[in-house]
Amino acid sequence: MKYSDLMADWLVEAGYTTCFFLAGGNIMHILESCSRKMKMIPVVHEVAAGIAVEYFNETKKGERAFALVTAGPGLTNIITAMGGAYLESRELLVIGGQVKTADLARGSLRQNGIQEIDGVAIAKPISVLSTLMDDVLPQDKFIAMAKAGSSGRKGPVFIELPLDVQARNVDEATLNKSVASNTKSFAPVAKNDLEKIAGAIRDAKRPVLLIGGGISREVAATIAFEKMGVAVTTTWNGADRITADKQNYFGRPNTWGMRYSNLVMQQADVLVALGTRLGMQQTGFNWQEFAPLAKVIQVECDKAELEKGHPVVHMPICGDANDVLKYLGGVDLGQHNEWLDYCRMIKKEVPMVEEGNTTGEGFISPYHFVQKISALCEANDVIIPCSSGSAFTSMMQVFELKQGQLMVTNKGLASMGYGLSGAIGAAIAANGQRTILVEGDGGFSQNIQEIGTAAANKLNLKIFIYDDNGYASIRMTQSNYFGGRYVGCDGATGLGLPHWAKLFSAWDVPTMNLKPGFENDAVFKKAFSDKGPAAFIVPVDPKQTYFPKITSRVTETGGMVSNPLHRMSPDLDAALTAKVAKYLA
Repeated sequence: MKYSDLMADWLVEAGYTTCFFLAGGNIMHILESCSRKMKMIPVVHEVAAGIAVEYFNETKKGERAFALVTAGPGLTNIITAMGGAYLESRELLVIGGQVKTADLARGSLRQNGIQEIDGVAIAKPISVLSTLMDDVLPQDKFIAMAKAGSSGRKGPVFIELPLDVQARNVDEATLNKSVASNTKSFAPVAKNDLEKIAGAIRDAKRPVLLIGGGISREVAATIAFEKMGVAVTTTWNGADRITADKQNYFGRPNTWGMRYSNLVMQQADVLVALGTRLGMQQTGFNWQEFAPLAKVIQVECDKAELEKGHPVVHMPICGDANDVLKYLGGVDLGQHNEWLDYCRMIKKEVPMVEEGNTTGEGFISPYHFVQKISALCEANDVIIPCSSGSAFTSMMQVFELKQGQLMVTNKGLASMGYGLSGAIGAAIAANGQRTILVEGDGGFSQNIQEIGTAAANKLNLKIFIYDDNGYASIRMTQSNYFGGRYVGCDGATGLGLPHWAKLFSAWDVPTMNLKPGFENDAVFKKAFSDKGPAAFIVPVDPKQTYFPKITSRVTETGGMVSNPLHRMSPDLDAALTAKVAKYLA
């Protein structure tokens, strides 16, 4: 039996049902074998395969996808996707081709075989496992490697597979080995620590939970958050763990977060951060003023994240945050009605869409757009808010999640170009459920070739593109720091963007240019509700402002320091500040 055939059988047995790939000579055997065993999704560029796999695995439960790429450029092209998955602690198995073992340079030359490159060394810093499989392995050892990044603190796995190993004729009976569970589990959180956390919340006057992506959707679904009597906020990766209609949910605090959420979290006297590493996007660049009034309790699976030195954490606990949330959901956490009423007042007084933003005539405010699209989206829609720029900002500041909706994004690497590829993976995983992508024109253009992948697979994918003539966030930076000397950020400075209707027509994807009041347009409603792919072009003012945001201030010594999360620009007037930030006075 050919070894690649056996490997394909093993992958299916381990739950891998879908393969995103780009064909190449150095994977010809494993590719052909997999094509007879599972669903195969060809892509135009390898980075799309990696991103799609990450988003598929985040969306689909009970099934896994992996990426299959050829040697050399196949591996180097998928590196961005691996870096993104590594930073977000997401599962991503990449099987890469390699030249025959006899042609490997093995460090003696830069290259011997055609397309040879040391993929293992390249992938190692952004993988939980990166290995050259230069001989056949039995089933148990191969599957243990393949699934090394699927539990514990998850992350990419790269297995480099030489062509001759794929093609080797092997004895099936000697290699089939019973696969033991190799699921990595975290050390259980001590009962004493659980009681201390619950006690701290009970004794607090202003407790806040911050729910991160380390909390599973399955566990979150079992928690009666409203009965806990505690203010709950979420990180970006934890956004869909609680719905916006819950009376004790107070949004997504962050550097580009909701202003009212930042005000709530910053006034806590106890902050319990569950399943979040509390990176600087979450704490703000001025991490010294993160939760300045609070005893910060952080439950995180990686000890190194607890010891990195920022922010100040008073009670670091290394373990599974899900255990803590389940415990807190079943015990008395005291009464905090006065605090919850205060949080609701803040939410009411500080609108998510601020009037200070400017939108030119004939354009659609991105904030008003998100409000409208949020209202139009239904239960079980999958929401993809791209991964950077103005589209991401407006989505994360305004979109309100409903019961049954999933939201998947990747902000750790903050790479442009994630939206379409991620939406393709999510849409395939969603198996016909509507998937909504909101992306900027610049970011969308980076993986524009994958429109064909969406069209070929007839995905129920609705694509919204902010058409603001380029890289809005870069344009804003250049305006703020260099007096409007723009370089490579729009059409006037050499950036080549397509005519959108002509572009989508190349793949027979229907396209509609939206106008103010689009939500009442019968043509739009039909296109939005019909099955299949469709694109909607949202005219956004190139001079559109995006407030609130964190800015910097000049210190007494003339230096610059970032404002804390509770002081977003523009400043609220004095009377309102006194009302909604009274504990910070």
